[in-house]
Amino acid sequence: MSVFTEQGPAPFRRAAGGVLLLGLLLARSVAGQSAEELQLLEWVDDHRGEAVDLLEQITNINSYTLNPDGVREVARVLAPHFDALGFETRWIDGSAFERSGHLFAERRGTSPRMLLIGHLDTVFPEDDPFDTFRLVDDTTVAGPGVGDMKGGLVIILQALQALHAQQLLDDANITVALIGDEERSGSPRELARRDLVEAARWADVALGFEGLETATSAAIARRGATGWTLTTRGIRGHSSRIFDDEIGYGAIFEAARILNSFREEFAAEAFLTFSPGLLLGGSEISRDEISSSGTASGLSNVVAESVVATGDLRTISREQGQRVIERMTEIAEDHLPGTSATLEFRGIPEGMPPKPGSERLFELYDETSQDLGFGPVDLIDPMRLGGADISTAAPYVDGALAAIGGMGAGWHSPDETADLKKITIRTKLAATFILRLMRTQWSQGSD
Repeated sequence: MSVFTEQGPAPFRRAAGGVLLLGLLLARSVAGQSAEELQLLEWVDDHRGEAVDLLEQITNINSYTLNPDGVREVARVLAPHFDALGFETRWIDGSAFERSGHLFAERRGTSPRMLLIGHLDTVFPEDDPFDTFRLVDDTTVAGPGVGDMKGGLVIILQALQALHAQQLLDDANITVALIGDEERSGSPRELARRDLVEAARWADVALGFEGLETATSAAIARRGATGWTLTTRGIRGHSSRIFDDEIGYGAIFEAARILNSFREEFAAEAFLTFSPGLLLGGSEISRDEISSSGTASGLSNVVAESVVATGDLRTISREQGQRVIERMTEIAEDHLPGTSATLEFRGIPEGMPPKPGSERLFELYDETSQDLGFGPVDLIDPMRLGGADISTAAPYVDGALAAIGGMGAGWHSPDETADLKKITIRTKLAATFILRLMRTQWSQGSD
């Protein structure tokens, strides 16, 4: 039985009702707001219960990246809501890149072209015991993906609903791209991100609604990410003969040489990280790519024949990614005697370096936050952020602003939570920011 009433979580509303009213009155007193913007804030407050109900509904749908039925079910829940706002929705089938697909919603007008980006999938497999939405306290909820990023999906939808309720979407020129494989991109990646890139080429600006675990903040730069797989081979033989001319060094030493060389060469480079996340080595190995797990067997007196290691690479720009990939490949090809190695990447990471248009977006977002009484917005160091799909879109737009979704803690872990109060604040901020952005002359080249 749900702990939520028709008007939202009952304990939360009882405890916070006075605070919410005070906050609304404070917002009304802040200079710089129009009557339309005040109506947006009121609408968001009046529909908080619906926001939490929707968050509960989609969180309780397992949408692990490799659970295509679950990812599609989240899309089926959300699509009618966008249809009701006058958007044309379409499902992009992902079978060609071995994933479920993406949900796109489009509405065309004459205002600046905006691309709003989110993702449908989570990192929690179907059999994960962390599988239920629950109330932690009066302002906090827990559940798989509740922060990353189902709270952000609710923010996107409710911000647009608030604008629609005030008839402020009539001139909107918006594409909403909800990606089905953000957490684990399909292959080939170029095909998996083709529609997002096309939407970015159309857009003037891109807004990424993944959030951050703590502060009220946003980003104008974040790193892109890709995955890599290192496979090394050696000659199996008695360990007493390791390093001789016939047996050589074995697969484990070759893998260790390569990984340590990566560390020595790149550990101090700005905006760059790489991390081995799984390593299997021995006489025989078996790896399951779907579950990202495996087994290895070997004897202490036998030279290892096989190693496989997987990990990620994060860079601030495509140029940095291309250069680092080329150098990592050179390192992997300089084999120890009696060994071989192959290094494969899932693509070149698309980073999001800062640019003037992104700075302009941040200034408008920060100004909007202060006008609404929410205080200044912190600019996030890109080293605090992982990869996200806005990094794929950023090279093609005039400006990009990231990490403007929900807030919480413990993301990608069984302790994942979302802050309901911050979701409300971010929804109000998103709705007002989109309205102000619609009324700029961005598409006429005022950047």
